[in-house]
Amino acid sequence: MTTSGNKRERGGMEQSDAATRPRNGDRKAPPTIYDIARLTGVSPSTVSRALNKPGRLNAQTERRIRDAAAELGYRINPMARALPTGKTGTLGLLVSDITNPAYFDLVRAAERVASETGMTIVFADSQESPELERATAERLQTSVDGLLLVGSRLEDHQIQDLSSVKPLVVVNRLVEGIPAVIPDVRPGITTALERLREAGHRRIAYLAGPEASWMNGQRWQHAFEIAVQWDMSIVEIKSNAPTREGGAEAFGRVKAADVSAVLAYNDLVALGLLRECRDHGLDVPGRLSIIGFDDIFGADLPTPALTTIRMPLALAGERGIRRLLIEIDGGASENEAALPTVFVDRESIGPAA
Repeated sequence: MTTSGNKRERGGMEQSDAATRPRNGDRKAPPTIYDIARLTGVSPSTVSRALNKPGRLNAQTERRIRDAAAELGYRINPMARALPTGKTGTLGLLVSDITNPAYFDLVRAAERVASETGMTIVFADSQESPELERATAERLQTSVDGLLLVGSRLEDHQIQDLSSVKPLVVVNRLVEGIPAVIPDVRPGITTALERLREAGHRRIAYLAGPEASWMNGQRWQHAFEIAVQWDMSIVEIKSNAPTREGGAEAFGRVKAADVSAVLAYNDLVALGLLRECRDHGLDVPGRLSIIGFDDIFGADLPTPALTTIRMPLALAGERGIRRLLIEIDGGASENEAALPTVFVDRESIGPAA
């Protein structure tokens, strides 16, 4: 009897809840351009021009139509707009790790440029997985006009295959035949190693990032070439992940390498190593100097504040979207000069022990 009674009570509650929910038939139909046309006394085609191609009508008429659209709660349907034009007004932005603060400024700048040009950005994260990146990119391409790949972990031919489907631009990556926005890491690395050499450091380490990262290869290659040129010894040390945890786990390998300074793949790895040094009583910069890469938000907050190499990530996001829009419109965008990096001197480097 108790069970039966509970069922009746649950049934009653379910009926009560269902009664308060709007059924499909009770929902108000979304407003259309015909509703706006009736309200403003103009033709539906005039409404369409005002909403989809601003600047084609006189300002007073366009403002009256937009005010009416706002009053009715009208929203442009990008899928419907794509039927006659083939374009959705939407861009895809796919990053290798959305939790990395290095991408914050890039994403914000990209979104700002897209918004200024009447476009909407859809963000996605590949979680450092090439397999997930490819699958996500293929899904995005079905509903966007173009794709911006940031820090891609795909192979060159995979990126070229994606580019054959929809316009595509890569950031922090070079692929033959693909428009790209890249930083010039040499200025920042050159100044960083020059400062280390002046401070007496002769044996240093590069704490590496993911093997699939094109930018990781660039940073290691330039650091290696400069160190050899200046008669400095440099060793590459692997990290398990481009994160603070990866930097912390590399502490034992760094200590065993018997180096006096470390250049890390990024700030997260550098901060993880810095934290682990502090926990083990290894003085930074007294016993070990540490330099990061990217100059993320918060790099100046620990003690000592992290010395790093600043990447022009906001400018990279802005240029990436602008180049993508040119590709979508069928224009030919010329390769621009690489964006220079800058050494940021703080507190985590000092004289060699």
